[in-house]
Amino acid sequence: MQEKNQPQVSIIMGSTSDLPVMEKAAKILDEMGVFFEMNALSAHRTPAEVEQFAREAEGRGVRVIIAGAGMAAALPGVIAANTTLPVIGVPIKGMLDGLDALLSIVQMPPGIPVATTGVNGAQNAGLLAVEMLALGDASLASRLKAYKESLKEKIVKANAELADVKYSHKV
Repeated sequence: MQEKNQPQVSIIMGSTSDLPVMEKAAKILDEMGVFFEMNALSAHRTPAEVEQFAREAEGRGVRVIIAGAGMAAALPGVIAANTTLPVIGVPIKGMLDGLDALLSIVQMPPGIPVATTGVNGAQNAGLLAVEMLALGDASLASRLKAYKESLKEKIVKANAELADVKYSHKV
C-alpha cells in the first residue's frame, strides 16, 4: 500500500541545468495528483550514487523513474541496468540538437529497456508515468481521462477561433 506523500515517481536529471525541461514532467505529475521526488544525479560524476539510487528506489515505494540527460545521456541506461522498475528516458537538447542524447537513450542493449520520449519530451514522460500508474489506480485513470478530454476541447476551441481569422483570399 502506497503511503501518503510517498513518491511514486522519481524524476532524475543529470544536472540542475536540465530543470527547465524536466519541470514539465513535474508539472504534469503535480496536476494529476501523483507524488514524486526530483533529484540531480550524474551517471559520470556520481556513478556510485546513481547505482545506489536505482537499487533502492523500489524499496522506497517508487514505481516509475523518469531520467533526463543530454549529450552522452548514460543516466537512463545506468538506472535501468540497476532496477526492475520502468525507466522513461528524456533526451535533453544539447550539442547536436538532442540527437546525440536521443540515440544514446534509445539504443539500449537487449535486456535493459528504456522507454524514450522525443527530445525535451518531459511532459510526455510525465504522462507516460501517469498512464503506467493508472493501470492500478481507478481514480488516477479517471483524472487522466479528463486531462486527455481537455486536450480535445483545446483543439476544438482553437479551430473555432481560427475560423474567425480573416485573410483577403481565405474562403
